[in-house]
Amino acid sequence: MPLGELYDPSRGFLVNDTCVVEADVAVRKVADYWSHDSKKETGYVGLKNQGATCYMNSLLQTLYHIPYFRKAVYHMPTTENDMPTGSIPLALQSLFYKLQYSDTSVATKELTKSFGWDTYDSFMQHDVQELNRVLCEKLEDKMKGTVVEGTIQQLFEGHHMNYIECINVDYKSTRKESFYGTVFKVTTMTRLLKLDVKGCKDVYASFDKYVEVECLEGDNRYHAEQFGLQDARKGVLFIDFPPVLQLQLKRFEYDFMRDTMVKINDRYEFPLQLDLDREDGKYLSPEADRSVRNLYTLHSVLVHSGGVHGGHYYAYIRPTLSDQCIYWYWSSRFKFDDERVTKEDVKRALEEQYGGEEELPQTNPGFNNTPFKFTKYSNAYMLVYIRESDKDKIICNVDEKDIAEHLRIRLKKEQEEKEQKRKEKAEAHLYTVI
Repeated sequence: MPLGELYDPSRGFLVNDTCVVEADVAVRKVADYWSHDSKKETGYVGLKNQGATCYMNSLLQTLYHIPYFRKAVYHMPTTENDMPTGSIPLALQSLFYKLQYSDTSVATKELTKSFGWDTYDSFMQHDVQELNRVLCEKLEDKMKGTVVEGTIQQLFEGHHMNYIECINVDYKSTRKESFYGTVFKVTTMTRLLKLDVKGCKDVYASFDKYVEVECLEGDNRYHAEQFGLQDARKGVLFIDFPPVLQLQLKRFEYDFMRDTMVKINDRYEFPLQLDLDREDGKYLSPEADRSVRNLYTLHSVLVHSGGVHGGHYYAYIRPTLSDQCIYWYWSSRFKFDDERVTKEDVKRALEEQYGGEEELPQTNPGFNNTPFKFTKYSNAYMLVYIRESDKDKIICNVDEKDIAEHLRIRLKKEQEEKEQKRKEKAEAHLYTVI
């Protein structure tokens, strides 16, 4: 606070040359942070952080809690001769199995080694989108020619149409493109669906901006083959949306004025239910199938806490979706923060992740002083929605019969060896070498 404000008598901070500071202390229910048993308290376990892999952990937990995706991963062909450190599919199968059946937090070293990462990579925050791209490309290749071929596209792929329509002549150019939410491939015909945060109050405002029509006129006129330069309208409309809609929020942007990357901490709201058929299907192209109801329920909120040069990642996930969206308020929501999994209330999982500014309560209500505001650096950067009509298919049961026998044998043997080592270590004080 500037000293000028502190000493200003009208602000009421100083009274009789005394400044009084109040502090609110809240006592959490869990007295010992490290004694928290995630499995016992929530039924779920976390992932160990290798140094700076919290971004990867939040993404892996989100993918794991899409049961249809998890089942497809289990059905990928692997053999008992494969090694997890050299096979991404086997490493991911092993990781998902341990998340499903382990009682303690799970290590991710086998998976990162299968990426070709060394210790140095584990202490660097990689790009989440790039990680998703590498992971899903490898899985797609491994799924080809198997019973789960095309699963990635079926879950995450949607299509939109880029169009340019001349105003004064009968000419229209269209191009169909696919998008993968945050799961995308490096091709000229597949792109990432990113939504603007800056200048948009919520998800609907971002979609409005995405399909906004641009006028091509003056020096920016469109060259329409046999008609030459013409005034035209340019825009994008959606042909179809995927069953699992992953929305990447543009929290990080390049600031040309400052010549650096900046984080956008503006307030940005997202609904529990997202209706992309609103206003008579304003986001849909003429060729879209209007019989499909594009009503989505929020499944996961991935959060970044910190600034542009670093921070911490975690996720709020609702593993089971209720019949009605309103049940979000009392159904199970969990915070997956590396090794620690806790049950959270709706305010912390949703409203506190909108970003923006928060106003501190006035300590001297009788004085006419300006309330102090501070920016909230913890906010959502990715949202996962599941379409209501596909909910029963995607949130399906996954049990041991979906897991290859060689994988079950291998992992049970690993668990037995781990338990034996733990027992030997615990009883080591009873023995001596003669």
